[in-house]
Amino acid sequence: MGTKNTNNGGASNTIHRAKIWEIGLYALNNTSTNIYMMIFMYISYFLTGIVGVSVIIAGTITTVMRMWDGVTDPIIGYIVDKTNSKFGKNRPFIIIGNLILMVSSLIIYKVTPILPQAARFPFYIVMYMIYIIGYTCQCVVTKSAQTCLTNDPSQRPIFAMFDTIFGALMMASVPVLVTNVLIPKYGGAAAFSSPDFFVGLWMTLAPISFLFAILAIIGLWRKDRLEYYGTGVAVRIRFRDYWEVLKNNRAIQMLVVSASSDKLSMSMRSNSVIYVMLFGIIMGNYELYGATSALLTVPNILVTLALMNFIARRMGQKMALLVGTWGGIISALLTFVLFLFGDPTTYSLTDVSFFTVAYIILFVAMNGFSSMSSNIVIPMTADCADYEVYRSGKYVPGLMGTLFSFVDKMISALAGTFVSLMIASIGFKTEQPTQDTPYSTGIFWVTMACFIGAPVLGWICNLVAMKFYPLSKEKMEEIQEEIAAIKAKAQASS
Repeated sequence: MGTKNTNNGGASNTIHRAKIWEIGLYALNNTSTNIYMMIFMYISYFLTGIVGVSVIIAGTITTVMRMWDGVTDPIIGYIVDKTNSKFGKNRPFIIIGNLILMVSSLIIYKVTPILPQAARFPFYIVMYMIYIIGYTCQCVVTKSAQTCLTNDPSQRPIFAMFDTIFGALMMASVPVLVTNVLIPKYGGAAAFSSPDFFVGLWMTLAPISFLFAILAIIGLWRKDRLEYYGTGVAVRIRFRDYWEVLKNNRAIQMLVVSASSDKLSMSMRSNSVIYVMLFGIIMGNYELYGATSALLTVPNILVTLALMNFIARRMGQKMALLVGTWGGIISALLTFVLFLFGDPTTYSLTDVSFFTVAYIILFVAMNGFSSMSSNIVIPMTADCADYEVYRSGKYVPGLMGTLFSFVDKMISALAGTFVSLMIASIGFKTEQPTQDTPYSTGIFWVTMACFIGAPVLGWICNLVAMKFYPLSKEKMEEIQEEIAAIKAKAQASS
């Protein structure tokens, strides 16, 4: 079977590990693509204020485009699995994807506003479809390269730890940039209707995304080779293998159920309009959003890393998802009680009230637990890919990752539509609420439904799915031993 190798970067018949810095740089690929999610975070305002469509159409088109995103996943995943170039299986897709993202997003924000009104919407649709192809090309690597980077069950959660740090820093810094720099620069609440605001956001973030993509390529350089791909020999892949995997791989079935419901609910919670209503209307000061994000970055990171280290690395990734889910449910329900019976208008970072202290504690707890349950899903996809090698002998990380993404995106695509319909139901049919919109009970309940209710429902789906998820830490250790035997046999006969 071979002996377990504990040296960083070494490879044995059973376990091969990455160097810590390689995992850290590789994790920047996910940050690189998520930066473009931040660049498009205010796209509903762009669609209603500049392209000129209604709130419901803006939400619906976001849903349809995300479904297109899901359609491109299995196609790109199939191409990745068929690729075995001198530059590796994964690295070419990082650079190709990021370049498409960079060019298409700039064209959307620079060219769309200067077109005749009637041409803006169809032009946006075409360019956004191209943008999605680039997004898929780069995103697929975040999941497909997990297996070749390391197959050590205790090392894979380290990716999620780095991903948590990078994601938290991004989520804290971008709101500060938007609320304290870009919005005041481009006219306050009117900034969301200014093309210059969106171009300014792109000019700040797109170069950072490109830099992170290059660093991710460096992190993958040593391990993106055939000898680290599954059994170490090329496998013939057919498109119909997608159905066979979906039908018989129980692990990916349950992970898709868990992650897609979680993604749907968390996408509703993190919708930019929801945070405008939460901080700008219910609390009465939207600038507190950026300030709170910045202030709580370090505590959020520390809580998530502590949970990851003590649970994911020691008890396995399945247990990490379960603990994160229960913690998220409890902290979210307590947050709802706080908003229902407390006074959100007393929230202040200078004149500290009971509400301020309670909200900060619960916000850190909810973010820490939810980050662990959501971020651990990516390395769990690698476990599912290894399980497929164990189950059928096929190494199909691109197929596995994009099969997961396909279903995940098809379901989570509904988030924008749900939020838009809920906002429209309280009277906002042609324009989005802003921080200048007066408070109403309708705004309160829609915000609570998306910020608290949707995540709780998603977490309940997690609990059900994990009852049937077969890959515990002990099972993964058994799987790696069996893969080592398959690999030795395949190499001996090649």
